[in-house]
Amino acid sequence: MLDQLTAIQTNTQAAIELAKNPQDIENLRIKTLGKKGELTLLLKNLGSLQPEERKEMGKKANEVRDVITSSLESARTNLEAIAQEQALIAEAVDITLPGRSKTLGHIHPITSFMWRLEDLFISLGFDVVEGNFIETVYNNFDALNTPQSHSSRDESDTFYIDETHLLRCHTSPAQVHIMETGKLPIRVISPGLCARYDDIDATHTPAFHQMEGLVIDKGINFGDFKGMMEIIVRYVFGPEAKTRLRPSHFPFTEPSVELDISCYACNVDKPRADCSVCKASGWVELWGCGMVHPKVLEMSGIDPTVYSGYAFGLGITRMTSAQFGIPVLKPYYENDMQFLGQF
Repeated sequence: MLDQLTAIQTNTQAAIELAKNPQDIENLRIKTLGKKGELTLLLKNLGSLQPEERKEMGKKANEVRDVITSSLESARTNLEAIAQEQALIAEAVDITLPGRSKTLGHIHPITSFMWRLEDLFISLGFDVVEGNFIETVYNNFDALNTPQSHSSRDESDTFYIDETHLLRCHTSPAQVHIMETGKLPIRVISPGLCARYDDIDATHTPAFHQMEGLVIDKGINFGDFKGMMEIIVRYVFGPEAKTRLRPSHFPFTEPSVELDISCYACNVDKPRADCSVCKASGWVELWGCGMVHPKVLEMSGIDPTVYSGYAFGLGITRMTSAQFGIPVLKPYYENDMQFLGQF
């Protein structure tokens, strides 16, 4: 047994010298001192020896175990230190290299333009009110005097959620919520996203932004309305911008007009025949507007014989495109950082 103890000690010490990492040391510990290790199994045979011999072999076995345990711990500590140093070298950062700066985001051009318009209207005494993107059919159509036969009610034109709810196709439903509060006079704007079944072209997208404006008070006339439209256009496009009001029809205004601005992709005096923005007309439609229809006032509990007003739905996306001279709307909704990073 003495020879076996000596052999275990010698072989283990030699294996420790050859160990390359902490895992090799752990494997040696299990092989030698584990529950089924060589030294552990040998110690189980001490009971078969004579008392004097058992005492002597037990003492020697404990000495061998202590030496092996100490050698294993010393080797483990040394190899762990070497492994840590190698890891630090591998993970070292060259502080002389230039740092990696983070790219900061910025406000989307449509949002930026919308805030600019809000500043104008706030300076003119308007309040800013948020409308609902998901609206009821009543607020989107019925309360705005839209007949059942109107084409905008078709499922091919409007995104319906169910029979009574839809994605608003204009910001005009905000009028209804505001008027039904009964607080007069009214001078508010309501910006937000709208949705329609529109094919994508230079001036149309299925999702787009509008800003509803509503003024109701005693004695409001068409001259007040026209003056406000001129203020908006001059504020955004400058005094050189040319505008025109075209007769139109909206169920919720009477009279109704379309406000056009001189084409920002060509020239109103000499429009290009191939211009995809104005279709060679020299004019671009920006928004619809007009005097609030008496029936709309009545349905919201306002007496049209006492109060009158005007409403307008600014085409925020088109106005943003016109301001930057970009002839198409689609890039604003594609999340292309190369495009959006210009602004």
